[in-house]
Amino acid sequence: MSKREHAGRPDRAGRTRGSRIVSAGDALRAFLDDAGLMETVSRYRALTLWPEVVGPQIAAVTSAKRLEHGILFVGVATAPWRAELTMRRGEIARKINEATGSDVVKDIRFR
Repeated sequence: MSKREHAGRPDRAGRTRGSRIVSAGDALRAFLDDAGLMETVSRYRALTLWPEVVGPQIAAVTSAKRLEHGILFVGVATAPWRAELTMRRGEIARKINEATGSDVVKDIRFR
């Protein structure tokens, strides 16, 4: 068989010659991006990463409720904590965006 005939045939792993191997994570990200779902995943991650981003002390008195139009709504147990977190909302939003790898959180409202 000539090189030309062999070039289009898959190898044992199912790859054609000249194709590159990508990680499952990269393939999934590409799929989600192509399907227009990456922003939805980023919004969900912002909610689920809340305890990790803010730490155990703040997570114990708060809960991320929802994310709508770039605004993260967070329930807070007490008024003093609400005041403290309101002053730090820019820093927290930046940390969430870094953790999700996107600018999904524009503002945070504590209630």
